[in-house]
Amino acid sequence: MEKIAPWLLAVILLALCSLPQIRSGASDHRYKAGDEVPLYANKVGPFHNPSETYRYFDFPFCSAGPVKEKKEALGELLNGDRLVSAPYKLDFLADKDSEIACKKRLTKEEVAKFRDAVSKDYYFQMYYDDLPIWGFFGRVDKEGKADPSDYKYYLFKHLIFEISYNKDRVIEIIARSDPTAVVDITQDEEVNVDFICSVKWKETDTSFDDRMKKYSQSSSLPHHLEIHWFSIINSCVTVLLLTGFLATILMRVLKNDFVKYAHDEESADDQEETGWKYIHGDVFRYPKYKSLFSAALGSGTQLFTLAIFIFILSLVGVFYPYNRGALFTALVVIYALTSGIAGYTAASFYCQLEGTNWVRNLLLTGSLFCGPLFLTFCFLNTVAITYNATAALPFGTIMVIFLIWALVTSPLLVLGGVAGKNSKAEFQAPCRTTKYPREIPPLPWYRKTLPQMAMAGFLPFSAIYIELYYIFASVWGHRIYTIYSILFIVFIILLIVTAFITVALTYFQLAAEDHEWWWRSFLCGGSTGLFIYAYCLYYYYARSDMSGFMQTSFFFGYMACICYGFFLMLGTVGFRAALFFVRHIYHSIKCE
Repeated sequence: MEKIAPWLLAVILLALCSLPQIRSGASDHRYKAGDEVPLYANKVGPFHNPSETYRYFDFPFCSAGPVKEKKEALGELLNGDRLVSAPYKLDFLADKDSEIACKKRLTKEEVAKFRDAVSKDYYFQMYYDDLPIWGFFGRVDKEGKADPSDYKYYLFKHLIFEISYNKDRVIEIIARSDPTAVVDITQDEEVNVDFICSVKWKETDTSFDDRMKKYSQSSSLPHHLEIHWFSIINSCVTVLLLTGFLATILMRVLKNDFVKYAHDEESADDQEETGWKYIHGDVFRYPKYKSLFSAALGSGTQLFTLAIFIFILSLVGVFYPYNRGALFTALVVIYALTSGIAGYTAASFYCQLEGTNWVRNLLLTGSLFCGPLFLTFCFLNTVAITYNATAALPFGTIMVIFLIWALVTSPLLVLGGVAGKNSKAEFQAPCRTTKYPREIPPLPWYRKTLPQMAMAGFLPFSAIYIELYYIFASVWGHRIYTIYSILFIVFIILLIVTAFITVALTYFQLAAEDHEWWWRSFLCGGSTGLFIYAYCLYYYYARSDMSGFMQTSFFFGYMACICYGFFLMLGTVGFRAALFFVRHIYHSIKCE
C-alpha cells in the first residue's frame, strides 16, 4: 500500500482541480429591472421514456427570432442536454399579461406530429437563470369516451410564469399551462396558433444560496425518509445477523480446527491430514488465466476508487439537483485519472503471480471494462442517431472523449503498469506450493460454482434492494435523489456483507478440500451484479412504464455495463477479503 500512495495522492489533487469544472453549471448573475434573463429551451420527450429526448425545435414550435444555441460542457452533452434560446422573453421584474410571444400556422403534418406527442405525454424542459422548468405539450380528453378514436387532443398555447426574486437575483420560477387556452388538434387540418405567455413577479425572503433546496428536500420528505431508514435498519440487521453468525461459527470451527491440527501434530506426525489443512500445498497455487484475473482485479480496484471519489463529491454537495451534467463530467474525469491505479494493481499482482507478458496484461486491463462499454456505446449511439435523439453524441464530443482516453487514460495506465512491474513485490504465501496439484474430491451440486454464486449474491442484494428502487427512479425517471449519506451507508453495508459471505463460502470450499478458490471468491463476490441486472428486468416490466426500442435498448444496454462494473468491483472486494482470510488461517498452523 505504501507504493500506491503517490498515485492516490496525485488522483486526489487532480480530482480537486477538476471541481470548478464540475460545478460550473451554477449561475450567479445579478440583474437590474428590465435586464434580459436568459431562458433556454432544453429537450422534449415522452414522460415515461427518460432516454428518448429530442431538441425543442424538432417539434413545430414557433420562434420569436433567430435561434441561438448555448455552448455546453462535456457533461451536459453526455446528459443529452441541447440548450437553445426559447421563444419567450422574460425580462427581470417585467410583468406580462397574456402577451403573444409568436404565431405559427401548423400544417396537417405538424398537427399530426403534435397530436402524436400529446398522446404520448410529451413534456418540455427549460432553464431560466439555471432554474429548471417543466410543462406538458397538451392534454387528452378521454372523459366519457370508451373508444380511443373518440378522444380529443388539445395543445396548450398559454404558459404562465410565476417568478420569485430577492433583490437583484432570481430565486424561483414555476411554469403552468392555462387549461382553458388550448388548440384542438384532433383533426388533420391546418390551424393557426398564437403562443402566449404571462409573467408574474413576486418578492421572497429566500436567499440565493437556498434557492435549490426545494429540489434537494423533495427526496427528504418524512414519508420517504421513513422508507430509507427502514432500508438502513433492514440492512443493518442483515449485517449484524450475518456477521454474528459467521463470526461465531467460523471462530468456533476454526478454533476446533486449530486445536485438532495441533493435537494431530503432537500425537501422530504420520497421520493423514483432513479438511482445509490437507490442501495447504495447493491453496496458494496460482489460478488459471492469471493475466485475466489480474486485469479483473485492476479494473475492479479502479472502479472501487471511482465509487469512493463519487461519494466524496456527492457528500460535499457537488451533485446538487439540476447541476447539468456534473455527474457525467465527474465520472469521465475521475475514471480517466484513476486508470493509473488499475495499471499498477494489475501489473503488480500479475508479476507477483510470476507472469511474464505484462504488456499484454496491461492491454487486457485497459480493455476489460472499456471494451464492452465502448461496444455498447457504439450500438446505442447508432440507435440514437437513427431516432435523431439528443442522446446521440456529436462527432466533436466523441473526439473529446477519445482524446481524453488517448492522452490521459492510456498514459496513466501505462505509467501505473510500469510502476507495478517495477515494484518487485512478492506474493506472501505462508505455505509452500507442491509441484503437482491434488485431485479435488467429487463435490455435491450445491458446492458447484453457480449455486455458490447464487447464495453469495442474494444476501448483499437483499441489503440494498429497497434503496435500488429510488436510484432507478432517479436515473431512469424524474424523481430527485439527494440523500447521499444514506446511500453511502448502504454502500458500506454492501461491501461488508459481500466480504463476509465470500469469506464464509471460501472456508466451506477449503474445508471440502477444494483448493481452486481464487476465481470462485471473485465470482461469488461479484455475483451481486447479476442480481442487480435481474432486478432491472423486474423494474422495467413491473415498476416502470418505459416502452419503445430506443428506451429499452438504452435501459438494458447501459444497465448491463453498470452491473458489469459492480461485478468487477465487488468481485475484487470479495477476493481481497478471501485472500486476507486464507493467509490468516494458514499462518496460524504449522505447514511445510
